[in-house]
Amino acid sequence: MIKSYSKINLFLRVLKKNNAGLHNIQNCTMLLDLHDLISIKKINRKQDEIKFTGEFKKKINSKNNSITKSLNILRKHNLIDKKNKYRITIDKRIPVFAGLGGGTSNAVFLIKYFLKNKISEKLIKIFERELGSDFRLFSFRHSFQKNLKKVLRLKKRYTLNFILVYPNINCSTKQIYSKVKKFNLPLKNDLLKIRTKNKYLLYLQNETNDLQTIVEKNYPKIKRILDLIKIQKNCVFSRMTGSGSVCFGVFLDKNSAKLSLRSIQKKLPNYRCIIAKSI
Repeated sequence: MIKSYSKINLFLRVLKKNNAGLHNIQNCTMLLDLHDLISIKKINRKQDEIKFTGEFKKKINSKNNSITKSLNILRKHNLIDKKNKYRITIDKRIPVFAGLGGGTSNAVFLIKYFLKNKISEKLIKIFERELGSDFRLFSFRHSFQKNLKKVLRLKKRYTLNFILVYPNINCSTKQIYSKVKKFNLPLKNDLLKIRTKNKYLLYLQNETNDLQTIVEKNYPKIKRILDLIKIQKNCVFSRMTGSGSVCFGVFLDKNSAKLSLRSIQKKLPNYRCIIAKSI
């Protein structure tokens, strides 16, 4: 079984568009212990057999998804034998269309398996172009994305405790970005120089997700969820990840997160509420 980890954007700055017409962004990302499970078996068939199971399987196109795309790319570039076919089952535990990168994560960890964790910069660029610009974010457990093409590993891997709330909203990344009218400025501070967890948390508190206000206008309940998380005991800050719709809170310790989860679940019984931590 392959663990395909989710990611969370601790903050997100949307900068001016680059020459290709894409928004440049800056963000800090952590991989979380919330993961999908992927099983792979070589089969004697004419076609691959791709099957999705689990809570979020219904929202995935069984014919056109990150797994089928990844296999096509691997064969196209002769990275796996075109004659070999596989039975691949993905147990979907990560909410989809939620800002947690589940689809890209599945692609990354599948490709890592076939390439034995050896992915060159040339190949990364190919996968980014054909699978999505967030492919590179899964290179490290804790990273700072300086721009669309440059992701730096943050050596300090602080353990952070999270509550995630999925409000059953499917956010279209393309649609959300199309509504961006104002652009932020690049970071002035060097995140690599932050040496302690307390200083890092203080820095994160003062950052934002530039897409959050756009999503809140379309879906007012996002703000209500974030406000509910924020007032919980020992919550450092609450925010939305990526282009949404998962809302999260960072807590000082695991016990505080567990106690707060009970309170949040009582008030939001119809939403998926999860405890997670950075890996």
